[in-house]
Amino acid sequence: MNESLDLAHFWAHLDLVARFVLALLLLGSITCWYLIVTKTVQVYRTSQRSRRFLKAFWDAPNLDAVARDIKAQGSSDPFSHLLHHGFTALDHLSRREEAASLIDAGAPDEMLTRALRRAIEEDKAHMEFGQSFLATVASSAPFVGLFGTVWGIYHALAAISLTGQSTLDKVAGPVGEALIMTGIGLAVAIPAAIAYNSFARVNRNVMSRLNSFAYDVFNFMATGIKASPRGADNGGSGSGDKVIGLPRAQAHAAR
Repeated sequence: MNESLDLAHFWAHLDLVARFVLALLLLGSITCWYLIVTKTVQVYRTSQRSRRFLKAFWDAPNLDAVARDIKAQGSSDPFSHLLHHGFTALDHLSRREEAASLIDAGAPDEMLTRALRRAIEEDKAHMEFGQSFLATVASSAPFVGLFGTVWGIYHALAAISLTGQSTLDKVAGPVGEALIMTGIGLAVAIPAAIAYNSFARVNRNVMSRLNSFAYDVFNFMATGIKASPRGADNGGSGSGDKVIGLPRAQAHAAR
């Protein structure tokens, strides 16, 4: 009367629909964990690179040095990527003679603003890669598992009605196996939901810092002046002010 309730027995008693539901949940789980691991590594590496770049940026004597740094090392984080777009816009402005295309339309500061906005949107899209899938799995996996449970209970009750045996030992096994599908659905959904909320919070913090940095970058590239925190405390004047000069062609274009 005692039946084995191990995974092999569970799999052997599933029909094609239930196996498809289980395979769908397993595929979602594997993909979610792949995204969780890869995005965690990506967030950590990007955070380290951003920290190093920002330290080098604020310690740089001028924007020329920053431009050389980016050209030599590339733009591997959102902040250096933002500056890369800014320098590209200034370089384009310094070479143009007339507005020959839509990208040239408007004043120089408007073109610089558009370039910085494009960089921010590209970084945002890059950081949010995979989050839609995590959100979809987190919201749908419990219902997929519940569907598998309902399907399994239906077939268990149908089998019981055909045999005419409804004792506890005959009901507990099939119903318990069907309920496992709900547990699997929750096991898939919970990590996906936690990961989605964690990555969303990290992205919000990065985007907030990136927008503030973009405002500073715009001012530096448009005026070539950076007010240090000490200078801001002194009303923007005094020995705390530090001037970062633009390249001559870039400064002319910014004006």
